[in-house]
Amino acid sequence: MKQIPYGRHSINQSDIDSVLDVLNSDFLTQGPQVAAFEKAVCEYVSCKYAVAVNSATSALHLACLALGVKEGDFVWTSPISFVASSNCALYCGADVDFVDIDPISYNMSVDSLREKLIRAEKEGKLPKVVIPVHLAGLSCDMQKISELGKEFGFRIIEDASHSIGGEYQGRKVGSCQFSDITVFSFHPVKIITTGEGGMCTTNDAELENTMYRLRSHGITRNPKEMTEAPDGPWFYQQLDLGYNYRMNDIQAALGISQMKRLDQIVKRRHEIKDYYNQILADLPLKLPQESLDSKSSFHLYIIQVLEKNLKADRKEIFERLRVSGILVNVHYIPIYHQPYYQKRYNYSYSSFPEAENYYKNVISLPIFPELSTEDQDRVKEAIIKPIGHQVLF
Repeated sequence: MKQIPYGRHSINQSDIDSVLDVLNSDFLTQGPQVAAFEKAVCEYVSCKYAVAVNSATSALHLACLALGVKEGDFVWTSPISFVASSNCALYCGADVDFVDIDPISYNMSVDSLREKLIRAEKEGKLPKVVIPVHLAGLSCDMQKISELGKEFGFRIIEDASHSIGGEYQGRKVGSCQFSDITVFSFHPVKIITTGEGGMCTTNDAELENTMYRLRSHGITRNPKEMTEAPDGPWFYQQLDLGYNYRMNDIQAALGISQMKRLDQIVKRRHEIKDYYNQILADLPLKLPQESLDSKSSFHLYIIQVLEKNLKADRKEIFERLRVSGILVNVHYIPIYHQPYYQKRYNYSYSSFPEAENYYKNVISLPIFPELSTEDQDRVKEAIIKPIGHQVLF
C-alpha cells in the first residue's frame, strides 16, 4: 500500500544540481551562497535585511535576543503552534503566556489579545514581545496587532514558519510592514526547504546586525564595533555570548534554487486546496476558511471533524486514514498541555476555550506539490469508510 504523508519536500534536478555545484566549489559553509540566499528572500518579500540560520527555532531565539528579551519579561504567543514558538522566550529567561485563537482563522484572536492586554496593564504584566503565529500559512491580522503594539508598547515577531509565499494586504509575508522581525522555516515539510534552516527578515539595521553577530558566537570583524583597534587583518572580537546558528552554503544553494519555484509551489498548493474543497464539500467537515485580505501559502490543509453529523469522532477518522496508509497529523496539541509547561505554569485549560475546541476536532490532511487528485480521492474514501477495528500506528 502506497503511503501518503501529510507533507513532504519537493526536489527537482535543478535543486540537485545547485547542491552539487557547491560540493564541487571551494566553499561548503560561510561562503557566497548564504548571502545570495538572504538577498533572494529580501527581494522576494520586499524587506531590507535577512539573516539565514540553521533552523526556525534558532531564528526565533535570535529574534527574541535582538529585541532584548530577558529574565523578568513576558512574551505572549498562540497556544496552537509548535513548542518552538514559546520555547524561544524561555531560552532568554522570560516567562510565557498564551492568547486564545480566533475560531475562524485559528490564528491569534485580536479581541482576546486586547482583553488580555487590558488586564495585564492593570497588573503591571504587559508583554515585551508578542509572537503571532501564521498557522497553516494564513497571516494573522497584523495591522490590528501592530496597532495594539503601539498602544500597549510591545514589539512583534511574526512566526511565519508556515508562510513564505503567503500575502497580507497585497504584500508578501516577511515584508515586516507591521512587525519588527519575521521568521521563516525551511524544514523539509515546509513550503520550500533547505534540508533544515530558517531565516529572520527585518527592516531595522540594528536588529539585523545584532542577529548577524549572535548567529556566529557573538563575534565581529567590523573595526567600528570593536573596543580597540585591530592589531592585524586577522583580528576579531567576541562582543556577546552568541551561538553557532549559521546556515551553510549547501543549504543556501538549495534554498536559492527552491525560491525560483516558490510561486509555482504555492499555486500548486492552492490547486490541491481547491480540489479538497470540491470533493469534501458534501461531508460534515469544517474546511479551511480564507481571508479577503490574505493569501495563504497552504502549508497545511486543516479540517475539523463535526462528530455529531459524521457519526465518528476525530480519533476514529484519524485511525481510518492511518490504517489506509494516509499519514495524517494533528497540528497542534496546545502548547500549554505539554507537561513541561503545566509543571512550570499550571495553565488552566478553561482560559483558552477556542484553542480547546479546535484541538478536539482537527486533522491535517496531506498537502504537498506532488499530491495527485487520485491521492486526494483516496483521502476522501478513507474518511467515509468505517474500519472493522482501530489500529493506531
